[in-house]
Amino acid sequence: MRKVWVGTGVAFALLFAFLALLVIGTYSVAGNLLGGAGRSVGLAKGAVPAAYRALVQKWGNHCPAITPALLAAQLYQESGWNPRARSPANALGIAQFIPGTWATHGLDGDGDGDRDVFDPQDAIPSAASYDCTQARYVKDVPGDPTANMLAAYNAGAYAVIKYGGVPPYRETRNYVKTITTLAKSFEAPVGRVESSRQAAGAIYYAQQRLGTPYLWGGEGTADQGGRFDCSGLTQAAYQSVGIELPRVANDQYNAGPHPRRDELLPGDLVFFSDDLGNSRAIRHVGIYVGGGYMINAPYTGAVIRFDKIDTPDYFGATRVTADGAKALPGPRGA
Repeated sequence: MRKVWVGTGVAFALLFAFLALLVIGTYSVAGNLLGGAGRSVGLAKGAVPAAYRALVQKWGNHCPAITPALLAAQLYQESGWNPRARSPANALGIAQFIPGTWATHGLDGDGDGDRDVFDPQDAIPSAASYDCTQARYVKDVPGDPTANMLAAYNAGAYAVIKYGGVPPYRETRNYVKTITTLAKSFEAPVGRVESSRQAAGAIYYAQQRLGTPYLWGGEGTADQGGRFDCSGLTQAAYQSVGIELPRVANDQYNAGPHPRRDELLPGDLVFFSDDLGNSRAIRHVGIYVGGGYMINAPYTGAVIRFDKIDTPDYFGATRVTADGAKALPGPRGA
């Protein structure tokens, strides 16, 4: 259950009016604050679980065609950081190697004399090494070397060489776009993050639900009396503007780049966790409206309301994008 800190003696009606003006004011100057999207480097705070961060940082620089964020995006897309993942096609471990590929490309990353596909200390270095092997195969092909590497990973190096770049296969082109887009949610931004066009509509939707009682597991359906839990509210708010977010808060964190606290704009999703170093431990989410406040569905017994975001469990924020949400993986094998 999430604790909240709300200043005493502030009338709800005055707070609502203040925040409504604040949202309008923030949007009116947003264009002046933003000079375009900033180039991103490094790993975003907590985006990679602490147990794997050093490995991803090290091996994500194994060759010029990959980055730590790109490697993180592949691992998240493949397994959701589950080292015991096993797909219906018998792809195994955190990097989802099939046995034949592992037999050829698996490394003993930790030097313990054993190549274990279920050990991230072996599987993460092997994934990076395999990426770089594909990059070497297609190094003479024109175009972006990272896109060509990802295409070779998906369709085979021969297809990339044959077509002189990313081949005209829908699956392959979608894979290249998915991984490069998802990588943005693992990058630490430098400079300002581009504003979201759909944010105002998401805020409007959430504002219309103020005062609605909280319901654990609530998605706002008629049989639930239009009630929500925290991530049900944020999912519905962005669904109202045509963006499909995942159901749970810790997956919503990867739906776009991550603005710093002093760069927040209305419509950003703001997240809270007891473990500030691991995005997979996120347990609460709200929609930022400006001035240090969010709209959120806080907990059982409360109603959808405004709360401050500057609390000890504040984790970070995500600026939702349509491409970012589309890039998120669907249900995975156990």
